Amino acid sequence: MGALDGVKVVDFSVMISGPLAGMMLADHGAEVVKVESPGLGDIMRFLGTNKGGMSGIFVNNNRGKKSLVVDLKHPTGLQIVQDLVRDADVVIQNFRPGAMERLGLGYEDLKAINPDVIYTSISGYGPDGPFSHRRVYDNVIQAASGLASVQTDPATGIPSMYRTLVCDKTTAYTAVQAIIAALYARATGKAGGQHIVLAMLDTAIAFLWPDSAMDAALIDDDVHRTPTIGANYAVTALADGYVSAGAVTDAEFRGVCAAMGRPDVADDPRFATALTRTQHMVELVTIMREMAAATTLDDFVAGAEEHDVPASKINTLDELPHDPQVQHNQVFVERVHPIAGTVREPRPAARMSATPQRVGDHAPRYGEHSDEIVRALGYDPTVLRAEGVIT
Repeated sequence: MGALDGVKVVDFSVMISGPLAGMMLADHGAEVVKVESPGLGDIMRFLGTNKGGMSGIFVNNNRGKKSLVVDLKHPTGLQIVQDLVRDADVVIQNFRPGAMERLGLGYEDLKAINPDVIYTSISGYGPDGPFSHRRVYDNVIQAASGLASVQTDPATGIPSMYRTLVCDKTTAYTAVQAIIAALYARATGKAGGQHIVLAMLDTAIAFLWPDSAMDAALIDDDVHRTPTIGANYAVTALADGYVSAGAVTDAEFRGVCAAMGRPDVADDPRFATALTRTQHMVELVTIMREMAAATTLDDFVAGAEEHDVPASKINTLDELPHDPQVQHNQVFVERVHPIAGTVREPRPAARMSATPQRVGDHAPRYGEHSDEIVRALGYDPTVLRAEGVIT
């Protein structure tokens, strides 16, 4: 059994931040019902690369769930969802503040039905405050949180975005951590149900701060300031490809030079120590670029391993499934989705010896389980469909 076997989750959320959290709970063994509205449902079903009406991004964030399509504005639809929540352990929603309350599905509404429910509200800026009403996407929070600023190109001074939905995904991971902590608190008698309030802005700042703010964290005027670790991150262009390597210590710098076939550079008094390399950085950068341009990818990777230099080629997404370490770790699972065809998914990252995670059932078709779910609650699905309550 998974660690969350027996836990019931009602997931009202859309897009990424909430659905990914629900999927991770399902990977731990929880039963997750995805509640969608009639019409489009979760728009992620249609965004980007797709086959048969099932998109890759929906597959990647909704496996292991059941889909219930119900009209929440219909009195019977509202009653169905209230019945569903009555014995649920967790509720997840990521709509703008006030939206669920207007439907009669806010925390206080559902707490009255189920005092032990752990209700998770995810929003962009938080439930109140001057920006709480604003509509957001991941890129907006990257800008607001300072994440885009640490991606500033030192040559041009222009900030840039992470080309991955880092704020959505870190919010999902934070939500899961908080939900599991709340479940533990409830199970050990420290609390009953509770309301978890999570802003993408808060999550992004918490994610940014540990390293990117290593300078900004100390605010006295007499602090000795140095660049952050990440500020030194760079891609090295070789003769036939790209790598990233770390050379923090003198020994690692010597290893990089040896991997590029020029161990003599490390003997140059200008570059022999970290201090002298800093003092002669302009000359060093020019020499290193020349060395890199004359070194092949295979030679550098082999040399880096021989000389114990932290380094890797820049893998593309197409190359990842064929990487020897990725294959050894059995990261990817390939299987046939009934609509989308053959799909490749990463297994849950953590490998647990006693309560293993699982790759859950396929991401559900729109309304695939509506009949099953309402029937289990004591409703006649045929009648509900005729009335337009479920789809």
